[in-house]
Amino acid sequence: MQVRSSSQLTRRLARTWSRRRGAVLLVVLITILFAGAALTLFMQRANDDLLIGMRDADARRLRPEAYSALETTLAVLEDFIQVNGSLKSPAEGWGDPLNWAGYAPEQGRTVTVDFVDESGKVSLPHVTDAYLVDLFKSWDMRQTDAERVADALMLWMTKSYVPTSDFTPTYDLDPIPFGNPQRPLRTWSELESIDVVKDMFFDHDGQPNDLWRRFRSTFSLFDFTASNINAGNAGLMQELNLDPSQQGKLSDYLAGRGDFKSQGPGYFRTTGDIAKVVGLQAPPSGVGTTIQALRIIITVRDGQGSFRLDAVVSVGGSAKPVTQEAANKDYDSSPDAATASQALKATTTANQALAARTVTGDSTQMPALNYPFTILELRENDELPPTPPPATQADNAKST
Repeated sequence: MQVRSSSQLTRRLARTWSRRRGAVLLVVLITILFAGAALTLFMQRANDDLLIGMRDADARRLRPEAYSALETTLAVLEDFIQVNGSLKSPAEGWGDPLNWAGYAPEQGRTVTVDFVDESGKVSLPHVTDAYLVDLFKSWDMRQTDAERVADALMLWMTKSYVPTSDFTPTYDLDPIPFGNPQRPLRTWSELESIDVVKDMFFDHDGQPNDLWRRFRSTFSLFDFTASNINAGNAGLMQELNLDPSQQGKLSDYLAGRGDFKSQGPGYFRTTGDIAKVVGLQAPPSGVGTTIQALRIIITVRDGQGSFRLDAVVSVGGSAKPVTQEAANKDYDSSPDAATASQALKATTTANQALAARTVTGDSTQMPALNYPFTILELRENDELPPTPPPATQADNAKST
């Protein structure tokens, strides 16, 4: 009897110890789990902090090289302007300005220069509703949708515009009510605030879609008089009302392919040359052959580090940023008003600083620099816009 009681006591103690040991193991496992989660979160944040720090360090280290390359590029462009009187196309010979100037970056670094002819696009401040409707229809929009999007844009950008569709803005019903600014767009982010446009140009997650990419590649926010045909912009070709065969000839001439393969990439010196190549009886109106606003993208790489400088310059002040204030003061409350205003002030301040400086102490006014270019925009490490979808044969056929 005593042996049985002793055995039962032993088993009871063993079960109690087993339960306690299981509880201890559970606490240890939970502690390890939370510690692992905390460590993972810490490593992620530390990694982000390190990346930000590395990017800032790369910017400080590579920025002087980028600005040196920009100044060299501008000097080469000015040399070509002095000889030719203007800039028309990289096919003139200035497509690789650093090599032309014999520029050598510091050892271990590579510097590339890319150009985008902003004045080869359609100037958005001068666009008409009829052109927008025709363009959107060529992008497979229905007639009603094309008219509504065009009306929304024109009401946003102009005064006293009368819509042709049933579109009625509802900005006054937003959580922060505002009105149409009634002046041209200053930033692409404004498209996110325009009724109908934000539904057509952005997906369900608020990300830009192919229509947004096409719109941005077709239009320029800068104000200039005549678009440069030498850029070969698809939207600009549509404005000329060329048939597919004529568009093909124009593209082949500029790219140096097809019947023009032997001569290499070409460019038009006068609008009369355009008529000869594509078979028009008279030079086309509304286009030119010179660059008025040129985007210069400088990329400096050193190992894993990189720095990108994006500058838009105007030749002889022929292109300008949008400086018109919002006619509708209710727009001052919109989310984009402050951003657009700050961007305009920054550009104005930069150009004023380049034009003249006052020497501190003796109040002596220094003479103007007579800088050959006007800086319209200057950005560092800005994200490049995604490549728009290529134009198809169907697009070309629809544009006629």
